[in-house]
Amino acid sequence: MEKRLVNQALDSGWISSLGSFVEQFGREFAKTVGVKYALPVGNGTVALHLALIALGIGKGDEVIVPALTFVASANSVTYVGAKPVFVDIDPETFNLNLKAAEAKVTPKTKAIMSVDLYGHPVDFSKVKSFAKKFKLRFISDSAESLGSLYKGKPFGGIAEVTTFSFFGNKIVTTGEGGMLTTNSKKIYDMAKFYRDQAKDITIHNYYHPAIGYNYAMTNLQAGVGIGQLRRLKMFVKKKRAIADHYRRLLSGVPGLNFQAEASYA
Repeated sequence: MEKRLVNQALDSGWISSLGSFVEQFGREFAKTVGVKYALPVGNGTVALHLALIALGIGKGDEVIVPALTFVASANSVTYVGAKPVFVDIDPETFNLNLKAAEAKVTPKTKAIMSVDLYGHPVDFSKVKSFAKKFKLRFISDSAESLGSLYKGKPFGGIAEVTTFSFFGNKIVTTGEGGMLTTNSKKIYDMAKFYRDQAKDITIHNYYHPAIGYNYAMTNLQAGVGIGQLRRLKMFVKKKRAIADHYRRLLSGVPGLNFQAEASYA
């Protein structure tokens, strides 16, 4: 399927970010994860960067980030001039420990970024309540958890902004690529504005009232993504089977503990 869609993009002559597959991928992805808006971007890291910009996080702010995560989670915080504040993880799920996070909240703390490590979702309801209690913006780095469920449902819109990655080792891939999802049109519009060089086409096609970024996804990548997304359930089934195989082979090895699967996941 991916080859057919890529060839279709090539035959159309539209291989850049202006091709029709980009918006189509966003629409199909939004439906898959149960959210109103999905913005295709160049990779998962820039999705996080755009999320922070859209939420107004900036210089002097602090953002809570789990200590066990890929470096992009923390890097994106520094891109906006904020400080990543690392907190310990839960030893069972390997995800954010909210008790540890509470001890790190200061007057400068403006956001909390949870990470669904190795595909296991955080307890979104608890993190959302935590964010509300301390008046924090809530970003979910769900780079690795596409296809996972929270209490039996997709979770693309529980956090204010959720981001996904389509790097080669992710559940579905576009080679490089990412997605930003939200139920807020304001956040979506802001992220799209900065993704597209901060271009305000309502005034002029080359009017840029702010410093933006070239964070778009190409039509070729989106074609691959559409094909991959339509096989998501099969990919998840295969990855779970591989994980179960490792558990069987390695169970009983002294000192080796597996990531637990919570009842809500």
